[in-house]
Amino acid sequence: MQGFSHTSIMLGECMELLNLKEGGVYADCTLGGGGHSFEILSRTRTARLLAIDKDSDALSAAKLRLSEFSNRVTYIKSDFTDVPGILAAAGVSQVDGALMDLGVSSYQLDNFGRGFSYRSEDDPLDMRMDREQRFSAYDVVNGYDTDKLSKVLWEYGEEKFSRRIAQNIARARAEKPLETCGELVKIVYESIPAAARRKGGHPAKRTFQAVRIEVNGELENLKNAVTGWAGALKTGGRLAVITFHSLEDRIVKHALRELENDCVCPTGIPVCRCDKYAELKVLTRKPVEPSAEETAANPRAQSAKLRAAEKTEKTKGGMTYHVRD
Repeated sequence: MQGFSHTSIMLGECMELLNLKEGGVYADCTLGGGGHSFEILSRTRTARLLAIDKDSDALSAAKLRLSEFSNRVTYIKSDFTDVPGILAAAGVSQVDGALMDLGVSSYQLDNFGRGFSYRSEDDPLDMRMDREQRFSAYDVVNGYDTDKLSKVLWEYGEEKFSRRIAQNIARARAEKPLETCGELVKIVYESIPAAARRKGGHPAKRTFQAVRIEVNGELENLKNAVTGWAGALKTGGRLAVITFHSLEDRIVKHALRELENDCVCPTGIPVCRCDKYAELKVLTRKPVEPSAEETAANPRAQSAKLRAAEKTEKTKGGMTYHVRD
């Protein structure tokens, strides 16, 4: 296994928003390179960490990186969306903080053989974060019909040439299945007009993002994951989420706002009749973004946005209610 390296995004900002305290239980929902986990553990003496990832390589590497804190870490191989399963595996019912760093790690992008990067031309079409999963990028690219593939590229990659790319993929795979990242890159490149290729970064970036999201189901349960981890917080606990594209950010923003809202009655009703309570206080009205210095040192941080919220007593109309869950 190649060294699992990853430059953690907005490290200081995340720690400040998590408001770490001694004796707390914190969940690093997307362990990755372990940078955020290391910071949580090194800034505290008695805090416990739940280190969660569905990538076995990440878990193996993190055990080495976090070895000095081994008595305070519980490693859990799981998708972070399975909140009840994770809490049961860790033997806890609530946490003092949870951090999600969404997207793909630097290791996954740079490690040959994983198929995440459009720069790894000889890599197989893979993109699985959990390598025990059978469904891969090969299945998306070679198995989806033109309409379904075009929809994935448009919705998850916001690729305006999605239809043309999907049609050209279908035409090419009719002769033989596409097997490598280089083959996919070539088709995408040739599908996009020359003028459009000269702006917006690598022409295949959006297609690879879309296929990766589809393979790993990254958006399907994101809202439920935000709601689940918010529900797992102790009163005063914090949830922090880093996103890397507008689709993720929109889901997270709306999920946090819904949890902060104390009424879902139709507009025009003079008296609230719903049983909705506010459960969170959003701490970031606008997302926190990396500094110019950070993006200069780590260009992959450029699109990152950080949102956070704090668990409160359930309130309605500014009044606190003790509601039986």
